[in-house]
Amino acid sequence: MTALSVKPTNIEEHATSNPQSVVDSEKYKMIAENVTIRYDGIAAVKNITMKFKERSVTALIGPSGCGKTTFLRCLNRMHDMTKNAKVEGKVMIDNIDLYDKSIDPIYHRRKVGMVFQKPNPFPTMSIYDNVTAGLKLNGVRDKKILNEIVEDSLKMAYLWDEVKNDLNKSAIELSGGQQQRLCIARALAIQPEVLLMDEPASALDPIATQKIEETITELKKEYTIIIVTHNMQQAVRVSDYTGFMYLGDLIEFRETKKLFTDPKNELTAKYVQGQFG
Repeated sequence: MTALSVKPTNIEEHATSNPQSVVDSEKYKMIAENVTIRYDGIAAVKNITMKFKERSVTALIGPSGCGKTTFLRCLNRMHDMTKNAKVEGKVMIDNIDLYDKSIDPIYHRRKVGMVFQKPNPFPTMSIYDNVTAGLKLNGVRDKKILNEIVEDSLKMAYLWDEVKNDLNKSAIELSGGQQQRLCIARALAIQPEVLLMDEPASALDPIATQKIEETITELKKEYTIIIVTHNMQQAVRVSDYTGFMYLGDLIEFRETKKLFTDPKNELTAKYVQGQFG
C-alpha cells in the first residue's frame, strides 16, 4: 500500500469471565464484550463475548436465523441505520469502544470494512471508479495516490491481472466472482484494519469460490478477518477460529480444528456432524 496505509496494531488483552473466550494470554485486534442486539425489544443476539486475534480469520457458523449476520453487522455499526435496533455491550478495537458517543461512525467504518453476501459494485461506475469511490469521499484527489491504491487493492483481491487493461470498463460487465473480488478491493482501498465478510462466496460457482478463499487466506497476513458462512467446509478451509451460534447464543468458540474434531458442546457436535441446520 501507499503512505496512506494504516498498519494494524495490537491491543492489550481485556479480562473476561466468559468461558467461550479463546486463550487469555493472546492479544487481540477486536473484542466484542457482552453484546446483546435487540429489534423492537426482542433479543436477536444474546450477551456474546468474542475476541478476535490480529491477523487471523474467524468464522461464524450456525443455521439460518441464528444471529450470525446480525452480530457481524454490529461490528461495523450498521445497526445505527436501523431505527428499531438497539446494541448493548461493547465493541472495542485498539482499546477504543466503538459505541462510545464520542466515536464518529464514519471514521469507524474506515477501520472496519464490509463485504456483503451478493456482489454490489456501483453499476454506473467503472472498475477504477468503484475502487476509488471511498477514497474520493474521504477527500483523496491526488491521481498518483489513487492509481497506486487501485493497483495495490486489486492485486490484494487477486483481480489486477484480469482487469489491469480494462480499468475504465463498467463494473457490471465483470463475472460474479470478479465483481465480488472488486468489492473486496473497494473495501481494502480505504485501508481498514478489520475486514468483515458476510457469506462472500455463497452466490458464486466453485471456481470463483476457490479464488475468494485464496484471497482470504492471503489477506489475513495483513488484516483481521471475520466471516459469516453457512459452508462448514469453507470454515475449515479458511478460518483459524470458529464460533458456533444458535438462536442468538454463542454456543462454542474455539480454534477451528478443535471445534470441528473435538467439540465440547453436544449441540455443536450435532451441528458439525450435519444432524440439523
